[in-house]
Amino acid sequence: MTAVQKIAVLLAPLWLAACSLMPPADFPVEDNVDIDRYMGKWYVIAHIPPSATENAYNSIERYEQTEPGTIKTTFTYREGGFDGEQQTMHPVGSVLEGTNNAVWAMRFYWVLRMQYVISYVDDDYQTTIVARDKRDYVWIMARTPQIDEATYDSLVKKVADYGYDTAKLRKVPQQPLDARDDG
Repeated sequence: MTAVQKIAVLLAPLWLAACSLMPPADFPVEDNVDIDRYMGKWYVIAHIPPSATENAYNSIERYEQTEPGTIKTTFTYREGGFDGEQQTMHPVGSVLEGTNNAVWAMRFYWVLRMQYVISYVDDDYQTTIVARDKRDYVWIMARTPQIDEATYDSLVKKVADYGYDTAKLRKVPQQPLDARDDG
């Protein structure tokens, strides 16, 4: 085997992993995400969560672009109640080329990369839906810890239209800003 063939064999798994993060053409993906406007603090209003965060309170996702296409993420929550122990995760997002900033590979630990699709963000960048084409996890987030019922209902309808079982959605308990200690 030539050196080029060896390199191709070694890089093939990385290429396949990147491809598997791209959603199919019929999955909802925001047309264009202004990455600078998307950065900052997002409160998790509701989710179909991974098991690690199924009992989260006061969940906040914070994004900071550290270099073009690289997103430093800090996810904090209280475990089991408002006075529960604060937990923190630090995944790193990588914006996938050709997605207009709407599809990220979110790296947890060294090898685990998860699909992160910005399926919706409103024109004012106040609410968003992050989804996965496997329809296993979804996050409804907002710039404030509470949103009005009409806005919430419209976001839940979008999640249902994406093919999710909305009976699995869990509203994340969020305290008002003046009652919080987010660390």
